[in-house]
Amino acid sequence: MNSQLPIDTEARLQRAHGQLSISAQRAAGDVTRLKNLRQQGSYRAIFPRPIVGNVEAVIINTAGGVTGGDQFATCITAHENAHLSVTTQAAERIYRATGAERGVMKTTLRAEKAAQLYWLPQETILFDGARLHRSLDVDLHTTAKFLMVEPLVFGRVASGETLRSGTLDDRVTITRDGQPIYRDHIKLEGGIAASLERPAVANGARAVASLVLVDPNAQTLLAGLRDLLPPNAGASLLSYTVLVARILAADSYALRCVLFPILTLLTNSAVPKNWRL
Repeated sequence: MNSQLPIDTEARLQRAHGQLSISAQRAAGDVTRLKNLRQQGSYRAIFPRPIVGNVEAVIINTAGGVTGGDQFATCITAHENAHLSVTTQAAERIYRATGAERGVMKTTLRAEKAAQLYWLPQETILFDGARLHRSLDVDLHTTAKFLMVEPLVFGRVASGETLRSGTLDDRVTITRDGQPIYRDHIKLEGGIAASLERPAVANGARAVASLVLVDPNAQTLLAGLRDLLPPNAGASLLSYTVLVARILAADSYALRCVLFPILTLLTNSAVPKNWRL
């Protein structure tokens, strides 16, 4: 008779945790310098040689991805007059969760007076059975410039990795001087593949990107942005300073081919180096 107790596999699995805090400030000679850096657990940041005057940060997840029970938190601040651009080393991979627990990713961004903050992570790829709760909270000064892109990819069809089901709860809130100017919420549960086939959801697309530009010149960039959009995308102004776009694509490669010229336009050719690889 086997008297051994059953092993609670899920309880014994190691969970990844990461915290990252970055702030930048303007120094003499119109040069932005790193002010504070705090990194803990599975999150790290490196700082490639930037475009003159800016700080460029690249986030690295040393755990190699996110699964159920993992928790990651990022806090980024561009102080007065600072220019800060943040991206990721590679696509973030959200792997199958072994139980009901979701992976959690929380990001808080702040841009102070006359600051410029670009939040330009590379793709987030969801694999079959992934469970992700993600939030992005942005606080802007009236005079701050902000650009955000969030590319989402559902599986990797070319590699035979098809996403059929999972959970995605993805929220974005942008406030300016304490007043909300943009809110977005994507929530998919259960049969994600079937939901993406619906014409009113994605019409079969397996990649989507949300883009927001908060800039006094946003209105002047709308026409140029629309010229770069494929038929399954759209852009509009929420106000003369807030430009938004949503883009659908067949896969991550097709989405990236669309996004790169758009980011080149909206950043005035200051796209992070990792996007060029």
